[in-house]
Amino acid sequence: MLESSEEAVVLPAALHARPAGALVRATAHFDATVEVCFGERSASARGVLALLALGAPAGSTVVIRATGPDATAALKAATDSLAQAE
Repeated sequence: MLESSEEAVVLPAALHARPAGALVRATAHFDATVEVCFGERSASARGVLALLALGAPAGSTVVIRATGPDATAALKAATDSLAQAE
């Protein structure tokens, strides 16, 4: 059975190129599928451009979802990455 986890994160900085790149790098080595949701839109954590297209400003809340064999670890890596965004 696949793990599935979800957590909300308040962005300390806008989801611009640097934090988006850090998120992609943080989740790249996991087998889990990681998705970032902002409002009605969602993007895979595998692509910087898709994350940038979300347009999430500083102070906004995004929801991170991870599904797969290592979803819990992937979710932690993703939330840690975004929580430290500058």
